[in-house]
Amino acid sequence: RRRRRDQVVADSWRYRVSWKSLPDVKAGVASGAWLLVVPAECPEAGQVAEALRAQGMTLHTLEIDESDAGREILASRLRESLEGDAPVGVLSLLAGVEGAHPGCPDLPAGLGLTLTLIQALGDAGIEAPLWLVTRSAVATGSTDQLDSPAQAAVWGLGRVAALEHPQRWGGMIDLPDRLDRRGAALLCAALSGLDDEDQLAVRGNRLLVRRLVRSSPAAADLVPAWTPRGTVLITGGTGGIGGQIARWLAGRGAEHLVLTSRSGPAAPGAEQLRAELTALGARVTIAACDVTDRDALAALVREVEADGPRIRTVMHIAGAGVLVPLADTDLLEFSDTAHAKIVGAANLDAVFDRSTLDDFVLFSSISAVWGSGDHGAYAAANAYLDGLAEQRRARGLAGTSVVWGIWSPEDGGGMAANLAEEQLRGRGIPFMSPRLAINAFQQVMDRDESVVVVADIDWERFVPVFTSARPSPLLSEVPEVARILATEAAPPETGGDDSSVRLRLTGLSAGERQRALSELVCTQIASVLGYPGPAAVDESRAFRELGFDSLSAVDLRNRLSAATGLRLPVTVVFDYPRARALAEHIGAMLFPDQGPAATADPAEAEVRQLLNSVPLFRLQESGLLGELRKLAESPDSDSAAACGDSTDSIDELDVDGLIRMAYDNNDL
Repeated sequence: RRRRRDQVVADSWRYRVSWKSLPDVKAGVASGAWLLVVPAECPEAGQVAEALRAQGMTLHTLEIDESDAGREILASRLRESLEGDAPVGVLSLLAGVEGAHPGCPDLPAGLGLTLTLIQALGDAGIEAPLWLVTRSAVATGSTDQLDSPAQAAVWGLGRVAALEHPQRWGGMIDLPDRLDRRGAALLCAALSGLDDEDQLAVRGNRLLVRRLVRSSPAAADLVPAWTPRGTVLITGGTGGIGGQIARWLAGRGAEHLVLTSRSGPAAPGAEQLRAELTALGARVTIAACDVTDRDALAALVREVEADGPRIRTVMHIAGAGVLVPLADTDLLEFSDTAHAKIVGAANLDAVFDRSTLDDFVLFSSISAVWGSGDHGAYAAANAYLDGLAEQRRARGLAGTSVVWGIWSPEDGGGMAANLAEEQLRGRGIPFMSPRLAINAFQQVMDRDESVVVVADIDWERFVPVFTSARPSPLLSEVPEVARILATEAAPPETGGDDSSVRLRLTGLSAGERQRALSELVCTQIASVLGYPGPAAVDESRAFRELGFDSLSAVDLRNRLSAATGLRLPVTVVFDYPRARALAEHIGAMLFPDQGPAATADPAEAEVRQLLNSVPLFRLQESGLLGELRKLAESPDSDSAAACGDSTDSIDELDVDGLIRMAYDNNDL
């Protein structure tokens, strides 16, 4: 019974990435002027630009070469290229740059340049959504081949950028080798906006979108149990997870285990681990070897195979890094984190580019599949591993990437690990039992799978946090997520007569009602952030400045929903990013027939109400924000009129003042 129960749990942890064709994609042209950022001397860039212009897009092209690879220089060039005109979108082809980055030889050039572009756009104050273009960075089906793990790494970076900078994120689109007229039309349609889809691929006459789906295992009696043969090489073999995998392999009858790490026998607990494995019947070699040094790795392989059975299985577990927001990292920090995973995997791939290998297993992370804040380098490096596994399969070689959730520390991990576990559980990512994780790993090895996700996710907690700033169609076909999203998509409640807040506020003047709602919102903010009381909350400061993150934003949403009886969307804190704006929005929901609260000018109240009803990213995606900016800067606009001046209609308001209010309400 316990085995059956464990199997049910392990099965519930299994997911995979699938690609779904979008039916009836209508041709569309992304409006307004776009900034096309391309590498210098790139013929493909010209072909893409020509194809997009033929579809009616307006493009301004900025060429980037090695001299522009610095963050400050690129930000300056971006400002100069715009000449005061804000683009409605930015389209980057930098991901396709091959070779090593000029400033960081261990970093793929396209990955490093894309990171710098993301940072420089923020430094230059460009809020237009960024779209990244790759070629053959994803495999959309059994007949499609992934040719560039380095460009797959850019997708990992992009998924983190989408979470850290949701208001200026567009998406990622993978193109075929040749972009024909139909492909260009599909690319334009994607850029014009397709129901929040931000991970797409153009293949033939179809536009495909990326989805996470459940992966059902085959019946146990139909799959032979996997057992190791010959020698097994494990990078990071003396670490926590490496040690547990080594014990499992020894228990499965592994003949010879070679455990590598930078410290080798000097690593903490290495000799104790050797004794345990030897007692289980395995021959054990613990070697000090940095797998990012290809010569040292090749020498170790020659030495091991000269003195025993050939290496038949490779497991790449090594790799760790510092977690830093993209805006706060530099290329050297980023490269250091990505180094062990990317360079180590590339070296292993080169040394074991042979058909005599039974298994080539890479340990990846869920941060690569759907992104995680502060995990930019780590997500990119693990996305490289996923791409490498698929590329090896396309080359006819062994290749498996297991995309893991978070393993519980073997020894409990102490107070720090307990605190981390509690924080992650609050975000919907419980720690996984190592015993059950290894059961799931056995299943992956039995089935000889390519890329599979094995993670324990509490979707009820995870989805509201993950989608609090931006929708995620990627998750929409997981059954639990579909149910949650259907509930969220239901029309918001507007506070019926049984709403105690509504009854309490009925009869108050508009100003008194607004003050009461502001106090309610500030009271809940104080509770979430641990402030002494509502008076300590500055209503005019943005929630991000007050210390809100995705988890606390969802907490505030839940508290306000409970306090008001309203069903508020998970994005409400990001759509109305100040206490005052949020209180006004709640007032409009509770009293839809009474109009906005009184302000200094009724016309201003009308404008604020309209602006509060449209999230900023919708203005950006539609191209209206750029048009408003152009009007504001036009010499024909009547800038002498102040926003507070009396007007008879919204059409008579000064556009410059309208923009200022948009900035204030939407935290631009």
